[in-house]
Amino acid sequence: MTDPIADFLTRIRNAIIASHKVVEIPASNLKKDITRILYDKGYILSYKFIDDKVQGTIKIALKYHPKTKVPAIKKLDRISRPGLRKYKGTDELPRVLNGLGVAIISTSQGVMTDKEARRLNIGGEVLCYVY
Repeated sequence: MTDPIADFLTRIRNAIIASHKVVEIPASNLKKDITRILYDKGYILSYKFIDDKVQGTIKIALKYHPKTKVPAIKKLDRISRPGLRKYKGTDELPRVLNGLGVAIISTSQGVMTDKEARRLNIGGEVLCYVY
């Protein structure tokens, strides 16, 4: 596998299409940070990090509307990829759906949302868009 972040996003996307309640993903520190951001912004119901002394697993409980069963995540887009990295400065940070969505940025201060990066006045690699 050459792009573990794209695999992470694809597993979540496929689980949403199949209306699964829980998805299991191989863990890494970057994936754990992205999962925390998705939870903090209300896109997933809960998560659990399982350490099996090899790589570990992330269990994510997906969030759906209780009556209509519409998923909280409408779209996951991978922006920067191994073949073409996308770096943005503070003044060029993207706004997803005029601030309704979230751009996840990998900065020198860690992984954060575009709003946090703007507030701290730092740029970085734009990993993905979530809305």
